[in-house]
Amino acid sequence: MSAPPSPHLRPRDGGEQPTTSVELLFDLVYVFAVTQLSHLLIDHLTFAGAGRTAFLLLVVWWAWIYTTWMVNWFDPSSTPVRLVLVGATLASLLMAAAIPTAFGANALLFAAAYVALQLGRNVAGALLLHPEHRLRLTFERIVWWSVASGVLWIAGALAPERLLFAFWAPALAVDLVAPVAGYWTPGLGRSSSDDYPVEGGHFAERFQAFIIIALGESIVVTGATASSRGLTGTVIAALAVAFLVTGALWWLYFGEVAEHSRARLATADDSGILARDAYTYLHLPIVAGIIMVAVGDDLLIAQPRASLATAGIVMTVGGPALYLLGESMFRLRMIGSVSPKRLAAVVALCVLGLVAGDLSALALAGAVGVLMTALAVWEYAPSPARAQPSAPEG
Repeated sequence: MSAPPSPHLRPRDGGEQPTTSVELLFDLVYVFAVTQLSHLLIDHLTFAGAGRTAFLLLVVWWAWIYTTWMVNWFDPSSTPVRLVLVGATLASLLMAAAIPTAFGANALLFAAAYVALQLGRNVAGALLLHPEHRLRLTFERIVWWSVASGVLWIAGALAPERLLFAFWAPALAVDLVAPVAGYWTPGLGRSSSDDYPVEGGHFAERFQAFIIIALGESIVVTGATASSRGLTGTVIAALAVAFLVTGALWWLYFGEVAEHSRARLATADDSGILARDAYTYLHLPIVAGIIMVAVGDDLLIAQPRASLATAGIVMTVGGPALYLLGESMFRLRMIGSVSPKRLAAVVALCVLGLVAGDLSALALAGAVGVLMTALAVWEYAPSPARAQPSAPEG
């Protein structure tokens, strides 16, 4: 079926699709959301607290990711699309504000904001498309999945607190399974990846922006903690070590694999499936790892000379390890290989965690920083394969 022209869709003429200012405005709210998640984990550094933070991270990620998919197709220069994005930004702000008490006093605000964001954006997407456009039927299917999960989200918020998770767990499961199920809907069938191709350059750039958001939040948390503690020599050293780790994470993500992956997505025949697997799902452990690093950095600056408890060690060592594992899965899906150097670094981090009880927080974080920086430099070192220009295809 040919796609009728629409004034609300981005042109697909082979040119670059830039990230617009209204998309950046939307992203700003998620700086706040990631900060809220980090503080929630810092304040509840237990198994239960970690579980709740992970659950809320999935919700926040899903809210951001669906909007990113929509804006890959829809043109923010269109007034109706811009209004949808502004409304999504407001709903995201309310959702983020409710994060600290999402499982308690503000459960209804959190759920209502999330449902309004998901359902409202998806209904708008369907209405802005011509009935014969191939994306229209996909958005109609997504709307029904949003309704199904939305009922569970609101029911959980209205239920007694002890029963909340009994509704919210299946609600989140519905949201997470929907893309893999192709949004199959009775009477409407299932969407195939051909129904929702992405513009690869813009799509990859949006995810790179989110990684910057998460890394920037880590800097905000550590900087604010250092300032409140007083800038003694020890605190300054701890702040420098925290930045060393964050800088290494940035270097490891925004390197060769990121550029190759962006080019691969831009030219893939099945860009929808590739974007779903590598970006929608496999970026989640990368973001989770960054949040864990931010928490570890906060603990480091709070008490740099003391040894960390088990939870602090898990944050300091496990955060970078999870980050590297997430990047390894992303690399495997995008370019079909894994980096033995990164896997060796994961093993080294695990070994470091076993002896961490004998080290101060500053010594442990310093060792992690040196290891991650050495890995980044090691990977960046010129190799014969990299130095040789690739032969033209044909």
